[in-house]
Amino acid sequence: MRSLFPVTDLTTTAAAAPDREWSLEELAETYAYPAGLPDGSSWLRANMVSTLDGAAQHDGRSQPISCAADMRIFGTLRGLADVVIAGAETVRQEGYRPARAREAFAERRAAAGQGPAPAVAVVTGSLDLDFSLPLFTEPLVPTLVVTGAGAAADRIEAARRAGAEVLIAGDGARVDPARAVRELAARGLRRQLTEGGPRLLGQFVAAGVLDELCLTLSPMLTAGDAQRIAGGPGVAVPERFFLASLLEEAGFLFSRYRRTDS
Repeated sequence: MRSLFPVTDLTTTAAAAPDREWSLEELAETYAYPAGLPDGSSWLRANMVSTLDGAAQHDGRSQPISCAADMRIFGTLRGLADVVIAGAETVRQEGYRPARAREAFAERRAAAGQGPAPAVAVVTGSLDLDFSLPLFTEPLVPTLVVTGAGAAADRIEAARRAGAEVLIAGDGARVDPARAVRELAARGLRRQLTEGGPRLLGQFVAAGVLDELCLTLSPMLTAGDAQRIAGGPGVAVPERFFLASLLEEAGFLFSRYRRTDS
C-alpha cells in the first residue's frame, strides 16, 4: 500500500494529502467503532468490495477484484471487531478460517475489553457446513453457528460436537437478521462486522439493522451476471447513508458510509 489519501469532507482533495502509506494505527483510528454505545446496543458494519460495474465477485470469489490495500483494511476491520458475521455460502466459497490474533491490535483490544481475536459467526438455516474444517476445529475463539429454532436437530448436534456454540435467532428454519444482531449483542459481541455474502447483507439492509458500510470500489470491469454487494428483496424506500471517510490508492476507493440516524 503506497498512498492512502484521507478525504474527511467534500472540500478536501486527495491531491492535498501526503503520498505515503498509512500505518495500521492510523487505519484503526479511521475505522474505530463509535465510542460510548448505549448498554445492550450494537454497531453493525459491513465490509464489501465492488467493481465499477457493480460486481461483488468474479468467478464466485471477491479476491480477484480486491488488492493489497483492501486486504490491509480488511485486516484492520477484523482487528477492531468483537465478531465477524458471514453467511454459510460465503464461508464455503471463500474458504473461511478462524480469525487470528494480531500483535498490532493486541493493546487496543485489551484496552477495549476484547479477547485476542474476534469470534466468527456463521449464519445458516440448513447448517450445511463441513464441521471438520479449521474454522470449527482450530478457532482461537469458539465459532458460533446462528440458525433458526426449526433447524434439523442432528445438524445442531453435529455443530455442538464440533465445538461450535449454536445461537438460535429465528422461530422457524430461517434466521431473523435483526434477532441475530440482538442475540450476538446480548453475548457481549457488540462491535459487529459482516463480510457478506450479498444475500446476507441484503437481509441486514432489508431489516434496517445495518449501521455502516465500508465499501471498496475496485477500478475493474467484469460484465457478466455476478451478484451485487446486496441481494434479495428490495426495501420500500431507499435508505440514505452519509459519507464518513474516503481513502484512495492506485484507483481503488475505500469509502465508509453511515446511516443518517446513527
